[in-house]
Amino acid sequence: MSAFIVLGAQWGDEGKGKMTDYLAEGADVVARSQGGNNAGHTVEVGDKQYKLHLIPSGILYSDKLNIIGNGVVLDPKSLFEEIEYLNNMGVEVTPEKLVISDRAHLIMPYHRALDGASEKLRGKNDIGTTGKGIGPCYTDKAERSGLRVCDLMHPEIFKEKLKANLEIKNAILTKVYGIEGFDYKEICEEYLEYGERMKAYVKDTSVIVYDEIKKGKSVLFEGAQGNLLDIDYGTYPYVTSSNTIGGGVCPGTGIGPTMIDSAVGIAKAYTTRVGKGPFPTELFDEMGEHIREAGHEYGVVTGRARRCGWLDVVILKQAARVSGLTSFAITKIDTLAGIDKVKMCVGYEFNGETIDYIPASLEDLALCKPVYEEFDGWGEEVADARSYDKLPENAKKYLKRIEELTETKISIVSVGAKRDQTIKVSDI
Repeated sequence: MSAFIVLGAQWGDEGKGKMTDYLAEGADVVARSQGGNNAGHTVEVGDKQYKLHLIPSGILYSDKLNIIGNGVVLDPKSLFEEIEYLNNMGVEVTPEKLVISDRAHLIMPYHRALDGASEKLRGKNDIGTTGKGIGPCYTDKAERSGLRVCDLMHPEIFKEKLKANLEIKNAILTKVYGIEGFDYKEICEEYLEYGERMKAYVKDTSVIVYDEIKKGKSVLFEGAQGNLLDIDYGTYPYVTSSNTIGGGVCPGTGIGPTMIDSAVGIAKAYTTRVGKGPFPTELFDEMGEHIREAGHEYGVVTGRARRCGWLDVVILKQAARVSGLTSFAITKIDTLAGIDKVKMCVGYEFNGETIDYIPASLEDLALCKPVYEEFDGWGEEVADARSYDKLPENAKKYLKRIEELTETKISIVSVGAKRDQTIKVSDI
């Protein structure tokens, strides 16, 4: 039995797409457990670059089963656009390669409208969502009024539920936000057509995942976003609407925790985040701009420039703790090449003492000052290394310190964007 989690250990954008693609080579099944098309996973294979949002990264292999789990919120329009995109890129997407949970909740047009309208109403206090309708869809799920994929498989049930929902949503859109509502017939026809197209892909994925693990198959659970975007343990309210930590895999795919063997946290050799909220190690100088340009730090989904700063090990320690990480995969160490002195945050100064955890209150986190250790830098030759021994000595010292501070081993080091620029240090 081999079931393992690959998740982001920072604020997302850590390189999960590449790492999932790399690790998927040894897996039989790749499953997504949460998030929606607000995720952006970039994978480079040869001279081609693939940008994925909903479909697991294992789709780039011809012999992997890919699963969109029940914890994912699914926008059917986005799904079929992504399938068409992959087909045009030469990647075949069939019901034999992709399975969708019948329990996944559907993102509806009114979810996207509510997302945009609520952000606009918040004004300067906006959260900075992608506007994809993710939050409102999860709200309906928690409120127990959501529409699910299984509803689409029963048109009469879907029609009845949609009619009831739309009456409420249109009232909110028109009377609270002052914007136009939606036409029932138009949405109904559009989504029932999606249902027909989706039917061949839809199954009870919990049963499939369970059976595959019991057969001794290797299952990789692919996380979206990152630990600090978790609805409970992230920098609330600047978070996503699902559990991005390791424990979210269980309810998001329908298996028990005893079936998971290990969890790999993906972390950049520095730190980035998109949107608002405290960021203790953020750089506002030329160094921050250098890291942004050297690392091509712009969002896959939004195109927004990412905020950049030195590596924050306090964040990694929290990820290791709350997600039960068994190892780290460190990416983009090549981005730091050529920098004379590299810094690493090893703790925070807060209220006259040094702490090594992230306060729940954003007001408290904003008062935290990073405590740095400084390291001699390394050169561009790091990108040519194909084994750990070939890494520059200063880079190895930097990596070793991460292991010491987090008490978690490093299993993989990435020295570039391509699949072959990946060094296996130890088994995951």
